[in-house]
Amino acid sequence: MNEFTLNAQARNDLGKGASRRLRRLAAQVPAVVYGGGKEAVSITIEAKEIAKLFENEAAFSHVIELNVDGAKQNVLIKAMQRHPAKQFIMHADFIRVVAGQKLTAIVPVHFINEEAPVKKGGEISHTTTELEVTCLPKDLPEFIEVDLGALEIGDNVHLSDVKAPNGVEFVALAHGKDLDIANVHAPRIVQDEEEGTAEGEAE
Repeated sequence: MNEFTLNAQARNDLGKGASRRLRRLAAQVPAVVYGGGKEAVSITIEAKEIAKLFENEAAFSHVIELNVDGAKQNVLIKAMQRHPAKQFIMHADFIRVVAGQKLTAIVPVHFINEEAPVKKGGEISHTTTELEVTCLPKDLPEFIEVDLGALEIGDNVHLSDVKAPNGVEFVALAHGKDLDIANVHAPRIVQDEEEGTAEGEAE
């Protein structure tokens, strides 16, 4: 059984006005399912159910079993629109997953051993917190792990330094882009003091 599941109903009442009524009167979130060589289908999902599912970060990079009026299909979340102020989910896009067919997904980056460079007096900047990957559905990772334990002040981690899980390809590298993932730098207050000292000596 899939760890992540959602129940939904097909809908025919379309348009912005209908979507607003769904959210306000029925506590339902409008969504669409597409891809996999089939027609796009408009659906509704109970607001509480979809909100609870996506409280779990892993749901964003995991195959979800979507049950639409009793018909089950595997999907990935492709896009989500939230209210700019209240942050509740306003709309969601799902793409069908086909076994044996490669997919593209966004997965989070998890940093480990961050305490090591911090103990050396460094501060860490995370410049990339999620990565686009291509793989078969069975190989889709929940996250990409980046080890910062060996970094010194002034060091950087680039995407080419990160080991991809078996069967997984980083889309950016495939397009010749070696992203900056993280770096370790001296605390800003120390840098300011050093700059001030240098200016004083110059005078």
